[in-house]
Formats: sequence, C-alpha cells, structure tokens
Amino acid sequence: MTLIPEIKPNQSVELLKALHILTRDGKINQDSRRKLKQVYHLYHFIEPLLTEVMAENESPTLVDHGAGKSYLGFILYDLFMKQQQSGQIIGIETREELVQKSRELAASLGFKRMSFEHLSVEESIKSPALPEQVDIVTALHACNTATDDAIRFGLEKRARFIVLVPCCQAEVAEVLRKHKSESFTKTPLSEIWRHPIHTREFGSQITNVLRCLQLEAHGYQVTVTELVGWEHSMKNELIIARYKNSPRMNAQVRLEQILQELNLEEMRERFSY
Repeated sequence: MTLIPEIKPNQSVELLKALHILTRDGKINQDSRRKLKQVYHLYHFIEPLLTEVMAENESPTLVDHGAGKSYLGFILYDLFMKQQQSGQIIGIETREELVQKSRELAASLGFKRMSFEHLSVEESIKSPALPEQVDIVTALHACNTATDDAIRFGLEKRARFIVLVPCCQAEVAEVLRKHKSESFTKTPLSEIWRHPIHTREFGSQITNVLRCLQLEAHGYQVTVTELVGWEHSMKNELIIARYKNSPRMNAQVRLEQILQELNLEEMRERFSY
C-alpha cells in the first residue's frame, strides 16, 4: 500500500473511503488506483458535456444506468454537481441491495440532488420517478446487454448525450458460435471467428459497431475512442454520442446488412430499436 499521490480539488476523501477506494488511513492499493484512474478519465470526458448542458439548462439531469455501486455517479456529483446550485444525478440499478447502500451513502454525505432507483430498463423508461427527458445517460462497464438497456433508455428519453464504456459483450459471440457451421458455407468472413478467442474478441468489436450504427440511425453523432491505457483495463472503448437530429442515411441499412452477412438476424430487434 502506498499513499495516493494526489486527490482532485474539491474531492471528498470521505467519499473515496466510503467507496473503498481509499483505506481508513488514506491509502490506496493498485486495483483501487486503476479503478479511480478510469473514473477520473471518464470524468474528464463528461465534465465538458455537463458544462455545455448546464449553460443551456438550469437544472440538468444525468442518469447513470446499470450504476452498480455508483462509483461514477458519486465522483461526478462530488467533483461537479455539488458545486452547482441545481441539477441532479440519478442512478438506476436492478440490485436492490446496491441501491439501498447508495442511498445511505448519498444521505450521509449530504448529496441531496443524488437519488437511486431500483428499476429494470422497462420500468425506468416508464417510471414517474424519472423525468420524461434527460440530458445525459452514462453506463460504465454495464455488463453485456445492460449497455443496450442504457442505449434504449437514452433513445426513449431523448438524451442529448449518451456516454458508454461497454463491458462483457458475450451475447453476439454466442450467436456467432451457434451459427458457425452455417456461416462457413455462407461467407469467408466466418474465418474471423473460427477460433474461440477470435469469436470472443470479434463478437465484442462487432457488438460495439452495431451499437454505433444504431445510435447514428437515431440521429446521433458518434465518437469512439480509448478511455485509458490498455494496461489499466481491457474493456477500454469509450463511445460518446451527441444528438444532432440528423440520422446517418445508410446507418440502418448497413446495420441490417451486417446482421445478415454475419448470420446475426436473430439479434435484429436488439439493435434495430
């Protein structure tokens, strides 16, 4: 264990201790350091979006979908939202025990404009606890289809920004594996996922390609970049979508063509929402 080299201005040490990023005596281990670095990097991408929204909306709303222990939401509130006079952060999570712990932590820290809801994606879209429109939707390492839940929620809520760091994209890989024999006779591209390790990695990549096309088909301008160095996390892809009300004309067509070419037609409903 070593002392943490620096804590950002206005960062609550008590929050970092409560999140078990810092120990009681203010130290940090290597795993916690990596987690903190990832969240801080993501904060640097989200802060200008919050600033932009704040300039146009007196009370912006950010929803963190698949919030888990709400590391991201708490850091965003601590470093940005608590300095403002208005605005709120809402965490959505399906595990009730995590929701309750987050509520207790927010209350103990006095984060009055931070709330947490125990809801599924369907419930979160319809729940009166959330506004009809939100400004920013985030999902940090929301596993597998939880990222798609966040996208669907963002599209329904007409979010101005959708910020995603996907994780554990296993579902597409499973479908590729299931139809492997058929694909061998259909397209030479099936060689890309002939071996199990390639199936996993290609499935992960094509999942995010389809997500980007889905967002573009709904009028978002999409940027894809690296979150932090690969030495810190293998799930390192950052997708930032900005609503432009200008759908890419061929995005849906290209999405459909990819699904057909790769024998993924059974996943059409998931990506064509």
